Amino acid sequence: MFDANYLVLGLGDVYLGAPVATPVDPRHRLVTTKYNPARTWTPENAVGIGGAYLCVYGMEGPGGYQFVGRTLQMWDTFHQSRPGNQPWLLRFFDQIRFYEVSAQELLEIREDFPHGGYPLRIEEQQFRLRDYHAFLDATRNSASEFKQRQQAAFEAERERWAAAGVDRFEPAQEGRAEAAPDAVPDGCRSVNSPVTASVWNVAVEAGERVAAGQKLIVLEAMKMEIAVAAPSAGTVEMLNCAAGALVSAGQRLVTLRNEV
Repeated sequence: MFDANYLVLGLGDVYLGAPVATPVDPRHRLVTTKYNPARTWTPENAVGIGGAYLCVYGMEGPGGYQFVGRTLQMWDTFHQSRPGNQPWLLRFFDQIRFYEVSAQELLEIREDFPHGGYPLRIEEQQFRLRDYHAFLDATRNSASEFKQRQQAAFEAERERWAAAGVDRFEPAQEGRAEAAPDAVPDGCRSVNSPVTASVWNVAVEAGERVAAGQKLIVLEAMKMEIAVAAPSAGTVEMLNCAAGALVSAGQRLVTLRNEV
């Protein structure tokens, strides 16, 4: 982490100018899996890695990258701490270097930086693609050895997971959706899930009369909320899912009795 130069290839991956970066040197590229399911909360300016990419979260929110540390603020609404006249700290093709500080130092830096009290060390540098290709050619053998060692470690870890029985994710039994009956009762219609997701909220009760377009269920998938609405007016005959359940695309969520 401290030896790597992270090249910024994207901004705003998560929120507020959050950089997406990868090490210039292939031998510095840590590769990790993402959380599945994602976390519901991530602290502001957490530094995480997902796949081979690093991201710094610009604000609190959900997230799935593996944490490696925390740093100073990526976003300043009032532009007091930025070298240019913009609220985001980094630009495309900037390179990031990290260094270690104590927990107390980090608190002081994060307190001072938004008010212009912590100057960043910024160095001008040119990135020439021709020179970079020459560097890759010169380090090809050592980079290949690194990649082989990394892949062997991945495979060994997967074998340990399999031996321990933790290579598959099995949600808690109480969080599973109850299987809906195959046949829809006469005079009813099935309201199905459009995606594979978790049930975030059940907005109606059995026996409740609903209007066309009324929200029945709220699903959550990939940090997005998806409202499932009544296709027509009617009465909720049966709820075929519960809050916290995992449902598949096409699975019945609600049995709705048609309005006569």
